[in-house]
Amino acid sequence: MAHHKSTIKRIRQTTKRTERNRYYRTRFKNIVKSVTTAAEANDKTAAVEAFKVANKQIHKMVSKGFIKKSTAARKVSRLNLMINKIAA
Repeated sequence: MAHHKSTIKRIRQTTKRTERNRYYRTRFKNIVKSVTTAAEANDKTAAVEAFKVANKQIHKMVSKGFIKKSTAARKVSRLNLMINKIAA
């Protein structure tokens, strides 16, 4: 058990941060999964709608500091490519 005030505070901060990151990590995976499942089912309209939500949410995660800007751009780009292949 921690004895210093600063270590007690750090423990509190770490648990909060861990919970927040777990939420965002799960949300991120589910968002990407919704687009990929719609794309794999060749349902263009559902994929486009899921992509609109995913794009907004992924960029919101960038502003929160959960993922880096380049990671978000890469994910969005790959999801967009997946959707564009449906029509082809």
